Amino acid sequence: MAEADLDTAIRQSAKVQNKSLMAAIRKRRDQIMARAAKAKDRESRDRLRQMARSTMELGAVAARRLQNSAEIAADAYARAIRQAADEAAKAAAKPAKKKDAGKRAEKSS
Repeated sequence: MAEADLDTAIRQSAKVQNKSLMAAIRKRRDQIMARAAKAKDRESRDRLRQMARSTMELGAVAARRLQNSAEIAADAYARAIRQAADEAAKAAAKPAKKKDAGKRAEKSS
């Protein structure tokens, strides 16, 4: 099923993006923590540590939003494909009924 493959591809792509985003967030946090370790005074160190924590929290939230958006998009795509398939099946069934009704009318005449 091609539509199932595309749905899976959307989810896998989001998973890869999520992993790379989280790696970038961790790298940035580590950079800030390294600056905190080199800080001369306590205020600077505490401020940089807080900044590192905030970076991690906000980055994790952004990654979660990205993942949720991708899941919603994949679900919407799958739902749209199912609806299109159902409509196509109904459309294919309707002309057969109309032809039968037309033949019955001709026979009764």
